[in-house]
Amino acid sequence: MSKLKSRFSAGSRLKFAWLPVVASVAVLGLSEQVFTQAGQRTMWAPRLAGVTPGEIQVLPVQGNVHMLVGAGANITVQTGNDGVLMVDTGTAAMSPKVIAAMRSISGKPLRYIVNTTDRADHTGGNSAIADIGETIPFREANYTAGPQGALDIGRASIISYYTVMHRMSAPTGKAVAAPETGWPDNTYSIAQKRLYFNDEPVVIQHINANSDGNSVVLFRKSDVVSAGDMLDLTGYPIIDLAGGGTIETMVTGLNHLIDIVVPRANAAGGTMVVPGHGRIADHAEVVYYRDMVTIVRDRVQDLIKKGMTLEQVKAARPTRDWDGRYGKDTGDWTTSMFVEAVYQSLKKPA
Repeated sequence: MSKLKSRFSAGSRLKFAWLPVVASVAVLGLSEQVFTQAGQRTMWAPRLAGVTPGEIQVLPVQGNVHMLVGAGANITVQTGNDGVLMVDTGTAAMSPKVIAAMRSISGKPLRYIVNTTDRADHTGGNSAIADIGETIPFREANYTAGPQGALDIGRASIISYYTVMHRMSAPTGKAVAAPETGWPDNTYSIAQKRLYFNDEPVVIQHINANSDGNSVVLFRKSDVVSAGDMLDLTGYPIIDLAGGGTIETMVTGLNHLIDIVVPRANAAGGTMVVPGHGRIADHAEVVYYRDMVTIVRDRVQDLIKKGMTLEQVKAARPTRDWDGRYGKDTGDWTTSMFVEAVYQSLKKPA
């Protein structure tokens, strides 16, 4: 087993190509709430294959955790007596519908928002959604919760790794990426930030992956991980070279995620993973994605060693086994852009 694991480490090489088979299909739940553009709940329905634009789907994950789909990036919502904790907020345009969906799950105040990245489809709703919350000290019989470092206790506190704050606020003299009211006010710079909220430990971990600012959130009692864009089941991972991301940090980050996720039996069930985009996943799905990223890395590395240029590498189609599942020819992140990012992160300067 140790030999097999070493083959997938960030510094190791796979000298063969194969197409892994998913061992299981993740369970999304038996039913979902659908919210229209007006933010009104319209029906309970069986799980849909896709999300109609302008609608939010509410999916139970397990324990105290739900997932909201349709607001851009997936949103994780943890609820309980202490209030609501939300991981990512979707796009700005979807904020009213996100708020309506959140309130359908719990009438308690929103206390915390955690940003897993600085990308606008994850953070665009920060300002409007934080405004409807409140981070205030309160006491119960055996528990005290407080601001945890928040600057304004009259709204929800926004937590992120400190580099996310830097990118959203921008250096002096440059245009800001987001309005100030949407910036994180509660950053951390160590390996993890921990809260005890809604009767369970919540562990926010920093992991270098798509960039140097990724966070993943583990809801320990519910046994759910919110992974952000480290796991995108709708496409190849976005590698932010300017933000410190590389193909190597992606492999290392996914290996770390695998260490957190515990399967119940036969690599299925157990810890549920909310990806940045796509359906709820489990251990097998994360391993499949890690294997894909690792093999693409090794194929591109082999082609670079043969002296191939970027265009020759693209023509060799190192992603060919997965293009039917993850490939895109249009949009903000195409297959060609992914291959180029892999190439540039592996290519050593002359």
